Amino acid sequence: MSLIRLTINRISYSKTHNGAYALLLNEKNGNRKLPIVIGGFEAQSIAVALESEIRPPRPLTHDLFKNFSDCFEIKIKQVIIHKIVDGVFFSSLICIRDKIEEIIDSRTSDAIALAIRFDSPIFTYESVLEKAGIELKVEELNKSGKPDKKETKKVDYRKLSVNQLEKAISVAVKNEDYELAAHLRDEINKRK
Repeated sequence: MSLIRLTINRISYSKTHNGAYALLLNEKNGNRKLPIVIGGFEAQSIAVALESEIRPPRPLTHDLFKNFSDCFEIKIKQVIIHKIVDGVFFSSLICIRDKIEEIIDSRTSDAIALAIRFDSPIFTYESVLEKAGIELKVEELNKSGKPDKKETKKVDYRKLSVNQLEKAISVAVKNEDYELAAHLRDEINKRK
């Protein structure tokens, strides 16, 4: 299986999960996006790592891990998001020390926080993007190049058909509500 490179698009506050955030990853050479719901601590750690001008007075946990790894000459070669089960993503850190490669299991949010600090690429497989990715089609953009924004109503998505859920995902993506799109995607996957 070939790997697909991902880049970090943004982090946004979750409207439906209290204290959670949506991390949006982009397919590097494509139109698909991979929304991942993460906790507040991990969102803060990722945001701090992305913002080069912000330096906490004491190292955050991921900074400590980076400092520890540097002391023992351990590098993170790459991060691979290798599967999704019941809406939970599973990732691996591919580490190298003295030309020996090790694979370490990791929560996806932690793996991404570390990938930023190590300047390591993030990858996934086609099967993960097929199952959990969302695609913003070019024809869904307005003249300004941004998705049309429309009001959405509160709906019990459990009562909708898979076809209706797929249409709702399209609307959520148009409205740049990637966390809702991830929730709808998980609802579809539960039914499979």
